[in-house]
Amino acid sequence: MTMEAAAISRGRSAGTRGAAARLLPAENALQGALLDSRQRWRDLVTLSADFAFETDGAGRFVFLAPDPALGWPAAALLGQAAADLLVDPDDGARFDPFRPAGPLRQRRAWLRCADSGTACLCFAAVPLLDAAGAVIGARGIAQDVTEMDRREAETAAALRRCQLIEHILVRMRAEVLAPRMMQAALLPLAHATGAAAAAVVDVVGDGLQPTVLHAHGLLTAPALAAVRSALAAGEAPGTADATDGHRLLGCPTVTRFGEQIGLVLCRAPATRPWDGDDQALVQSAAPLMRTILEHEAIQREMARQARTDPLTGLYNRRAFMDELARRIDRLEREGLPGALLYIDLDHFKAVNDGIGHEAGDEALRMTANLLRAQTRPTDLLARLGGDEFAIWLDGADGFAAAERAERLRAAAARAFVDLTGRHTPPLTVSIGIAARWPGQDEDIEALLGRADQAMYAVKRAGRGHWRMARRDGAP
Repeated sequence: MTMEAAAISRGRSAGTRGAAARLLPAENALQGALLDSRQRWRDLVTLSADFAFETDGAGRFVFLAPDPALGWPAAALLGQAAADLLVDPDDGARFDPFRPAGPLRQRRAWLRCADSGTACLCFAAVPLLDAAGAVIGARGIAQDVTEMDRREAETAAALRRCQLIEHILVRMRAEVLAPRMMQAALLPLAHATGAAAAAVVDVVGDGLQPTVLHAHGLLTAPALAAVRSALAAGEAPGTADATDGHRLLGCPTVTRFGEQIGLVLCRAPATRPWDGDDQALVQSAAPLMRTILEHEAIQREMARQARTDPLTGLYNRRAFMDELARRIDRLEREGLPGALLYIDLDHFKAVNDGIGHEAGDEALRMTANLLRAQTRPTDLLARLGGDEFAIWLDGADGFAAAERAERLRAAAARAFVDLTGRHTPPLTVSIGIAARWPGQDEDIEALLGRADQAMYAVKRAGRGHWRMARRDGAP
């Protein structure tokens, strides 16, 4: 190489080194900008997401933020299969946010935490593709919505409870009688909870097991035997399993009249166990059942008062006539007789006027007790009004009725001695008897009229005795 060529070569080398020196600051600046941009992206992701990831084609973590994530150190998860963090739902179906088939947003999945707990995350993710369009990994971010999911579940459960209670109330309002109200309440409750049976039970029962007051569906004997265990949690709902596999859920309560009752739901064997939502629902429904039972007790008392004389506790005239009609129909079918005793107190007005109305009321109560003492539990007793009473004797003919009337007359004469003393005429009873045989074309009013006429014949003859009415209507 000539000196001239060498000089040219040295010039070119110096120019190249100069150019390289001039380019180095630009490359450094670009590299710094890229690093800074990546850090800003990392900071932005960390600030805006509770979980950020990138996976490779095999589904292994290659990037994870923040550190730690869900309590896991990033180093412990990098290179591990991302799917190992997923929690399988009960039905076995699983959504995998780490292998998205395409861009996705607002998809929820449950992940395992380092403290053995679980967290619900809402994901946005995209697949990573190579130049040929093949999936080589995935990238995504997620927000921890565990608390939000819990609140949403509680709100949804509360809404379902409110809707069911409202539905039960609507069905209840459509009924008038308490037993029908209870059926209207138990039916939707059983359907809403998947129960094979829903029942209201008397917890005290017969001493061995509770007594079923109302039920939709059938409680098996083993299920009924397990009711006390389901109601053993004080005022809170409780569960129990029967020996035949039925699953019970119960909630006890006490009515304003002191009745200890329980609302019990029963699922068939091999069905899902009762959960917190079910327990909250039965606790919400129990007060409704208690209210229906209280309403039923009030209706029973009103019905009793409508059919009962308040002073003596005997049937009133209307209830006596209704029950007498049923008794006579049954005796007609069985071909048996019956007898009516029409009873009136003698000198009752003198007791009221001479001693006072309190003594008169006491005389009426004593008469009622006397009738109870002189009759069988199957006999029908009533106060027809004022000082008039009646007894119906199933299966008795005229002779049996006369024997009963004589015993009653003698017992009354002894019972009233201390009440009247020497101040008024003695209280006695006048009794008219009308016997009835099957096949006779005689209605109740005619039968009552015959006994009444016989009683007044005793009054005209001097009182304090009894008389048998004849079939032709003459006393």
